[in-house]
Amino acid sequence: MMYRVSINAGKEKQLLSHHPWVFTGAIGSVEGDKKEADWAEVYSADGKFIAKGWYDEKSHIVLHLLSWDFKEILSEDWIRKKVKESILRRKEFFLPSSPTNAFRIIHGEGDFLPGVVADVYARVVRIIISSRFANTFVQQIANEIESVLRPEYIAVYPDPNYAKSEGIKNKIRYFRNGKETEIEEENIRICENGIWYELEGGKGQKSGFYLDQRDNRSIAEEYAQGVKALDVCSFTGPFTLHLLKGGAKSIKAVDASENVLRHLLYQVHLNEDKGCIAKNSRNKVEIVSGDAFDILRGEKDNSYDLIVLDPPKLAKTKGQLQNALKGYKDLNLNAMKKVKSGGLIFTFSCSGALTREDFKMVLAWCAKDLGYEVQIFRTLSQGEDHPIRLSFPESEYLKGFVLRVIK
Repeated sequence: MMYRVSINAGKEKQLLSHHPWVFTGAIGSVEGDKKEADWAEVYSADGKFIAKGWYDEKSHIVLHLLSWDFKEILSEDWIRKKVKESILRRKEFFLPSSPTNAFRIIHGEGDFLPGVVADVYARVVRIIISSRFANTFVQQIANEIESVLRPEYIAVYPDPNYAKSEGIKNKIRYFRNGKETEIEEENIRICENGIWYELEGGKGQKSGFYLDQRDNRSIAEEYAQGVKALDVCSFTGPFTLHLLKGGAKSIKAVDASENVLRHLLYQVHLNEDKGCIAKNSRNKVEIVSGDAFDILRGEKDNSYDLIVLDPPKLAKTKGQLQNALKGYKDLNLNAMKKVKSGGLIFTFSCSGALTREDFKMVLAWCAKDLGYEVQIFRTLSQGEDHPIRLSFPESEYLKGFVLRVIK
């Protein structure tokens, strides 16, 4: 079955520019049963071809556009082809000279596969699915990854933010040798730019680690020599470890989870033992668990040479943006107070609903309220294995700046 979808007049502009999302409000009519999800041809109100895609009225995005070529045939083979192409675009990460063995091989719509994220962690691949489309074709996706890479196994995790609304079972699935199976996941050790991390099997943020910050952690290392640093929302310590590698004098790591902070200390010891950071680096690290906003407010003014602000997503939707703006202002305003004059702040937002210009505006509000001069001297983003698709602005979700605060 192939649906024929007609788009309301005036709603086709973004779609003609290759934006892949179509919501119910843009759809004029659908020819077909609509009981089952299936491929679709999409036309303007005056009958002109726009694209081909996947229609599923049970999804919160009812129509995903996949190809703007009328001659292209969408099928399981098309999906496998897109998976292989996406992997091959990362070929430099597979070279022996690569400084990391953990990287993204599929970045959702950024790689033309809606709701599919796949990451390599040494000998294992972890997939996160956040759409009904991804759930429908997960077997084909896993099979193609296995065909190209031959990992030890593939673990498929439903994204907890979307599983319920998309009707995806909240269960981890495992694939090996082309078949679904049961696996007892063990901890995995990965190396990234000279630092080792141990990821817990079946646990962790995202697919186990924040791969998107790889380049930014190395940049922070460049400015670490002799600094007194504060790492806010530290998670298991990737920024802390790079600051130690760069020669930081002391680091206070703050996170809501005591268990996460204990794992941070374990990883400090791991890297000491491997000679990646100086002996006795553990003595330079203080951990504090609790609410990051409260802890930051409670710090003394003018205390730190360098502060890292890497909070979780504060705006998951546009409807949450106003409250998120207040949260980002609270964090950054207090960080500007706590850093010394001439000190640095590495500040980030991973909220897709917050644009880079909005984020810059928040930082300007903070500087104005405090009467400080603040310079942006580096603009930061996600790693190259998390490509930004120009026709899909939402794929640029990680925004960051390096600020110098002059009081």
